[in-house]
Amino acid sequence: MNTLQDALRQAATASLDRLDAQMLLLHALGRSPHDRAWLIAHDSDPLPPEAAARWQALQQRRRAGEPVAYLLGEKEFGGLTLKVDARVLVPRPDTEVLVDWALDALPKPGGAEPPRLLDLGTGSGAIALTVAARRPDAQISATDASADALAVAQANAQRLNLPVRFAQGAWLAAVPGERFDVIASNPPYIAEGDHHLVAISHEPLTALTAGPDGLDDIRQIVAQAPGALRPGGWLLLEHGHDQAAAVRELLGTQGFEEVCSRTDLAGIERCSGGRWPGLR
Repeated sequence: MNTLQDALRQAATASLDRLDAQMLLLHALGRSPHDRAWLIAHDSDPLPPEAAARWQALQQRRRAGEPVAYLLGEKEFGGLTLKVDARVLVPRPDTEVLVDWALDALPKPGGAEPPRLLDLGTGSGAIALTVAARRPDAQISATDASADALAVAQANAQRLNLPVRFAQGAWLAAVPGERFDVIASNPPYIAEGDHHLVAISHEPLTALTAGPDGLDDIRQIVAQAPGALRPGGWLLLEHGHDQAAAVRELLGTQGFEEVCSRTDLAGIERCSGGRWPGLR
C-alpha cells in the first residue's frame, strides 16, 4: 500500500522539487497546499486511489513545465490569494517591489481629492488589488488589452471584495482623458527569441515579449504617460534584470524628474520610475 511518504519519495526520484511535490500532493488530497505540517504528521497514511490518480496527473503536468500556480489554480501575492490560470502570468515576488514603490508614491490620505492609481496591463490584478487592499481611500483603475486577462482580474476583485475599476485597451488608450497620481506597470519586457522563454512556455507569450530588445511596450508607456499623469505624478515600471539603465534613459529623455531605480531582494535593479514635473 502506498503511503503519503512513499508518494513524496517517488516524486523525489523523478526529480520533482520537494516543495512543489508537497503542495501538489496536498492539493490532490483536497487540502490546503500550504498545510505542510498536516502532511508531515500524516506521512504514514495511505494514499486513496482517487487522490493517487489526481496526484499522478499533477506530477506529469509539472514535469512538463506547467507552473505550480496553474496546477493549484491560485498564487499568493502581497498577502492576497489570487486565482490564476493560463490566461495570465503567474505573479512573481519581484513585483512586490513595484507595489511597495507605488504605495510610497501615492499621496497621503486626507487630501482634497482621493489619490488615483492606474495599473497598466493588470493580468491577474495583482498590483491593483494589493494596492486597493492596503489603501482603501484610493481610487484604483486597472487595464489590460486581453479580455481573458481582465476576466481573471475582475473575478479576483469580486471574490476579494476590492473596488477596482477595469477597462480594456492598449496601455493608456484604455483610459482616455483621465489623470492619475501613480501609473504602475509590469509590462512585457523580454526580447523576442530570448532563451529564457523556453522555461516559461506555458504562460501567455503576449504578456512576456516586447520587440527585439524587450523595450517596445515600455517605450510606448513612457511616451503616453505624461498625458495621463497629474502634476507631480509618478510613472513606475518593472523591467528585466539588465534594463534599468535603458529605462532610466527613456524616462529622462521624455522629461521625467527624480528618475531612479529600486532593487529586489537579490539586489537587482528591478523597477525604474520618474516623477512628472509640477506640484500636486
